[in-house]
Amino acid sequence: MNGVGLGLRKGNIVNTLNPASYSAIDSLTMLFDVAVSAQVTNFKEGNAKINARNSDFEYAVGSFRLLPNIGMAFGILPLSNVGYQYSANTFLNSTNGSVTETYSGQGGLHQVFVGAGWRIMEPLSVGVNLSYLWGTTERSIATSGSSSINTLSRMYSVSVSSYKLDWGLQWTHKLNKEDELVIGATVGIGHKLNGTPQLINANANASDTLEASPLHLPMSYGIGATWIKNNSLTLAADLKMTNWSSFDTPRYTNITNGSTIQETTTYKNLYQANVGVDYVPDAMSPKYLKRVHYKMGAGYSTPYYNINGKNGPKEFSLSAGFSLPLQNSYNNRSVLNVSAQWVHFSATDMITENTFRLNLGLTFNERWFAKWKID
Repeated sequence: MNGVGLGLRKGNIVNTLNPASYSAIDSLTMLFDVAVSAQVTNFKEGNAKINARNSDFEYAVGSFRLLPNIGMAFGILPLSNVGYQYSANTFLNSTNGSVTETYSGQGGLHQVFVGAGWRIMEPLSVGVNLSYLWGTTERSIATSGSSSINTLSRMYSVSVSSYKLDWGLQWTHKLNKEDELVIGATVGIGHKLNGTPQLINANANASDTLEASPLHLPMSYGIGATWIKNNSLTLAADLKMTNWSSFDTPRYTNITNGSTIQETTTYKNLYQANVGVDYVPDAMSPKYLKRVHYKMGAGYSTPYYNINGKNGPKEFSLSAGFSLPLQNSYNNRSVLNVSAQWVHFSATDMITENTFRLNLGLTFNERWFAKWKID
């Protein structure tokens, strides 16, 4: 459903977007959910085009009921990733010849989390996710040429080890015998991260090491609503805001002589809107195709940074897929999730990206805690 879920409350999925949803799991259920993806991205700048292929581990999460009205979840999720390499060749003059600039980046941040959701009263649930973050990212610019004066390299690197805290709530209202409305909200706590970014400038004769102020997680806020009709049709919509505008332009200070380098990137608030639909003809039907869930979604994100006074890329995405029940001799609660997604990034006078992604997930949902009786 393209990442929508702040108001999604179902006992057969692990909805990490809102920890308040964990309290919906019943006492007989133990959930495990894993997913991977493969994608092809087309990059375009002017008349130049190139394709890149890669695959990713998406997540591995689980959930179970700890106590009456209290559900728990745990797992590992990616937080961010960096991966690119490209180069540009420029002819200077007959004396200095040509120069080649190579840009590359790698690494990313990961998170392991444990969360709990508590149904305080029939309509109201609250929840929290506590995550541990770790990882290293590196970005470099290497310049080489036929003259020694053209030789220069610049490397940015940072290692992070910190925490992440997210709160959520959900309010459920029964409209009538068939219709139900769920309102959800989340708050992500912003704070300073452990880890100091470094910048190393080097040429043929010397090198300097510069340090920037520590990284921060921004505050984030979200609100969403889900309408469920007759346990067959689910319509959901989310709106999120991330407070990137509270961050200053990055400044690197030379630890030897105190000189500084001011980057040209500035930040502004990020706004995201997502909508999704889930339809199952008849979840209790003996006919297999009527128990399949058909899903679609769409999303839009505004730019959250400026480079040299120009807005960064905005994002538009579409997705579609289905959940296939897996049948066995005991029950058919486990499902295979298959979806496809298209993501488009674009900005004026910048690289345009089109990503086509195939997602494959498996949700194990079995009645582990049922007691057998022999007549």
